[in-house]
Amino acid sequence: MNTLSIVIPALNEAENLPAVMASIPFQHLKEEGWETEVVVVDNGSTDGTGELARTLGARVVHQPARGYGNAYRAGFDAATGEVIATGDADRTYPFDALPHLLRTLLDHDVEFMTTDRLGRANSAAMKPSHTLANRVLSAISRVLFRNDLRDSQSGMWVFRRYVWSRLDVRSTGMSFSQEIKNAATRAGYRYLELPIEYRKRGGEVKLNAFRDGTQNLRQLFEHNFRKSRPVLHRAMTGSPEYDNA
Repeated sequence: MNTLSIVIPALNEAENLPAVMASIPFQHLKEEGWETEVVVVDNGSTDGTGELARTLGARVVHQPARGYGNAYRAGFDAATGEVIATGDADRTYPFDALPHLLRTLLDHDVEFMTTDRLGRANSAAMKPSHTLANRVLSAISRVLFRNDLRDSQSGMWVFRRYVWSRLDVRSTGMSFSQEIKNAATRAGYRYLELPIEYRKRGGEVKLNAFRDGTQNLRQLFEHNFRKSRPVLHRAMTGSPEYDNA
């Protein structure tokens, strides 16, 4: 049986959590050989998000230090699965697509999989200004990091847990999303990007487009000049081995 941890950061998402948890296809995943846990990271909520998540069957981790990156660090540290999948608690990401994503991960021997929300079919789910900002940041990211990722800002990833343990990811806020992708691709992990359905957000929008976009742009250039630790070769077990740089 393969083991999967679904890590979901949540800040005041009590109104969305029931629908999010209901969208996770536990039985389908079990039939395909996955033992699944859900780790909800309560990032300092004041609306009972953590308590509700626990009643819905999730394992709850409390991370009082606010920030998207801070929440994911706590969630990844708590995750026990060999594979980690992510997505937001606002109903935008298709957790029902996980069986397909996981089959692709295994069939193509991928180590880090990310997703593309910017297809034309999803245009109604995102504000035009946010779509433009995502496209601009993604284009700059592709040039700097020489990867072919169309959506550097997507928050749905599926990856092998050992990848996270060897990445140098420093962002505590929203730029965590682009940094983990660029760190994984630059390090040399086998990666893939798949298109997904992206859905309209439920509840309050917490993204500050100008502030977060400016921080993300600055982080891209800072990260580009950072020394990375490349994957040199892999042992027969599939676990990576590294140099001592």
